[in-house]
Amino acid sequence: MIDLIKQESLTNSKKILIIGVFHGDEPQGEYFINTYLEKSKEIGKNSLYFIPRLNSTNTRKNKNGVDLNRNFPTKNWILAENNDYFGGFSANSEEETKFLVDLLEKNDFSAIITIHAPYKTVNYDGPAEKLAQEISKIIGYPTSDDIGYMTPGSFGTYCGKERSIPTITIEIDEEEDINLLNQKFHKLFDYLKNDY
Repeated sequence: MIDLIKQESLTNSKKILIIGVFHGDEPQGEYFINTYLEKSKEIGKNSLYFIPRLNSTNTRKNKNGVDLNRNFPTKNWILAENNDYFGGFSANSEEETKFLVDLLEKNDFSAIITIHAPYKTVNYDGPAEKLAQEISKIIGYPTSDDIGYMTPGSFGTYCGKERSIPTITIEIDEEEDINLLNQKFHKLFDYLKNDY
């Protein structure tokens, strides 16, 4: 079961979706989200929707051996060889993918943030350059609209490029102190809640 935790505003100005663990071997996002939810109870200008852990495994792929970040029903989805980036035997085949596709159908998100590792960049898809620059100031990483390799069936393509939702993939530096990163992400979540 996938947990969706809402911190809803009174005005519902904007809805922002934040996903912690797309790949099970990149667990830091769940920690950042859970520690934030423990301390931050106040209502902000915007509503934040948190998914601390999308992928229930401790490996890159889900329990069916599918890379969730290659399983979205994009125009560029392909049946790839069965390696670390295997996108399944068909697009949108996985429970986690279907959950997100349904969530996107039912909500008008103003922005989406996912937390990955290890490239130390604020990668953006769709109309998200300005938001990426603001996040870059908080996190201290450079921005990029190209991760440097093909990503057929990716969440960024599905949301940012094909649905025009500003979509940010924050690739954290795994060597950076986790407590310092946690402080940066709490500051980011406050920015999204109150100032975005």
